[in-house]
Amino acid sequence: MRVLLSTYGSRGDVEPLVGLAVRLRELGAEVRVCAPPDEDFTQRLAGVGVPLMPFGRSARALTTAAPSSSAAADLPRRAAELIADQFEAVTAAAEGCDALVATGVMPAAAGARSVAEKLGIRSVFVAFQKLTLPSPHHAPLAYPGRPFPPGVTDNRVLWDLDARSINGLFGEALNTSRASAGLPPVDNVRDYVIGDRPWLATDPVLDPWQESADLDVVQTGAWFLPDERPLPAELVAFLEAGEPPVYVSFGSMPMHGSADAAQVAIEAVRAQGRRVLVGRGWADLALIDDRDDCFVVGEVNHQALFGRVAAVVHHGGAGTTTTATRAGAPQVVVPQAVDQPYWAGRVADLGIGTAHDGPAPAFESLSAALKTALTPETRARAAAVAATIRTDGAMTAAKLLLDAV
Repeated sequence: MRVLLSTYGSRGDVEPLVGLAVRLRELGAEVRVCAPPDEDFTQRLAGVGVPLMPFGRSARALTTAAPSSSAAADLPRRAAELIADQFEAVTAAAEGCDALVATGVMPAAAGARSVAEKLGIRSVFVAFQKLTLPSPHHAPLAYPGRPFPPGVTDNRVLWDLDARSINGLFGEALNTSRASAGLPPVDNVRDYVIGDRPWLATDPVLDPWQESADLDVVQTGAWFLPDERPLPAELVAFLEAGEPPVYVSFGSMPMHGSADAAQVAIEAVRAQGRRVLVGRGWADLALIDDRDDCFVVGEVNHQALFGRVAAVVHHGGAGTTTTATRAGAPQVVVPQAVDQPYWAGRVADLGIGTAHDGPAPAFESLSAALKTALTPETRARAAAVAATIRTDGAMTAAKLLLDAV
């Protein structure tokens, strides 16, 4: 059996597919991944022996580009390019495949599922947070430049507005590509992409799904692959030279509009009497002086690292949040965009860390958040929640997919 996993997005959209790909191979499937051409993704997939079929522009280049006043207005054009790229790349990559898993940003998933429809192969849409999936129990995320009307609080009304917004942004581009492929138009892009039985690849404790009559959602658990990569020797030496440090990284977020995030974070951590471990990330964080209580790292095994730190300060991506939760590391979440405020709220609600108020940390605000996260009570709660997090999500999903086909 051959399976194609298709996505377009940041590291958080690609990393779960690594776990699923390896589990599918263990069950005898042949797997390939269609994703952006970023070097990070290429190396990660090559490291587990999974071929990457690259397409489109660099996700990092798009994410870290300086924001402009026309960014929101330009979204339909960029989506049209992405959909067209998807039709071309996925059609070639899906040749001979029996199933397709589509995830990532909405226009990419729309293109991938359309190709699967054209080729007559089974496909499923996967969300990495529940806010993508319509439900009367929570509100949707608003798209840039398309805020919901003030005062509207009925979730069903908001989801109707969400469908109209997605049609306005992506409908024309999708149906133009579908027409070129001989496919009929779709009148509701979101519902077409999600389908009747989407998967939710998140942990039920961290991201609980409430059943409703709207969708038959299959929650598999988060998709992780045990990371066997050793930590760099220099990092191990730093960790062993003193008390556990606080790890600070904002992952795939460029931190536009924020003050010097590295300086604020390092000074706030030092004010708590803690050493600092800085992760460069896509914001290219760096050291601010040559003191020996601070160390900087690039790409590193978070699974191995997070169990050895006093706390994790991060942006609130789904993958980083779940990895820190599994490791029992107290968290300070400084949410930047999209679903990250939701994950910050979940960390605070569970008592496993704190949610920073707003995307731009200041010394005072970050110090206050760290003070709470570094208490013995927060660490004890983080350890207790860690014991409840599932570890079999990727294998559960792999078995479900193969059984369905």
